[in-house]
Amino acid sequence: MGYVIAMAGKGGVGKTTIAALIVRILKEKKLGSILAIDADPNSNLAEALGAAPKSTIGQIVNDLAANPQKVPAGMGKDNFIEYEIQTAIAEGDGFDVLTMGRPEGPGCYCYVNNVLRNIIGKLVKDYDYIVVDNEAGLEHLSRRTTRSADAMVVVSSPAVVGLKAAKRIVELAGELDIKIKKSFLIVNCFDRDVEKDKIRNMKLEYLGFLPQDKEIESAGLNGGSLMELSGDAVSLQGLYRLGEKIWQRN
Repeated sequence: MGYVIAMAGKGGVGKTTIAALIVRILKEKKLGSILAIDADPNSNLAEALGAAPKSTIGQIVNDLAANPQKVPAGMGKDNFIEYEIQTAIAEGDGFDVLTMGRPEGPGCYCYVNNVLRNIIGKLVKDYDYIVVDNEAGLEHLSRRTTRSADAMVVVSSPAVVGLKAAKRIVELAGELDIKIKKSFLIVNCFDRDVEKDKIRNMKLEYLGFLPQDKEIESAGLNGGSLMELSGDAVSLQGLYRLGEKIWQRN
């Protein structure tokens, strides 16, 4: 059974960046097969990993809605969608990527989330590690895109508003009875540990901080892949030091 790492956090805190770095570390440590899932409608995990998706779940659902005759005779709609999603998984260098994408029209997200949730439940058996980059904020929890995870990594800025959002994320996961075995907090783009009173009673294990990284800033400006960062990039080395508990099976 695959080991699921779910990413969460307020928008703009670097959640996708850290998700991509975790994928890179899993690959470099040769811990097994890896599937990166971009569950954010504003998809950019594949770009961060340098692996362009063939198509997205949203595109598959949209296309089928416009062309229902594509479903072969004798094959159910759900089975056809599952087949199309399997073929849409992009192969990277040492990992695969599945992208949720955006559905068209209002009121469509629930169905796409349901499709994604079901396919995660099946793909988790095919990979050793599954890294799920969830939508920013709390919406993905209320829709239960992620029903369970071995580890949830909440990324925050050092600002009080960001830390409050991190606390609310883990509280909401508990209220919705989302099964999470381990929950961690990483404070991103900061140069020192946050004050203990700001993270007290958060029900998150504080792993530490990651400093700002000029290489990541440059990659973002130029559209570069984080898989091409130098091995001594400060963010990558920092996550190597902090993150062992995230991917450690126990």
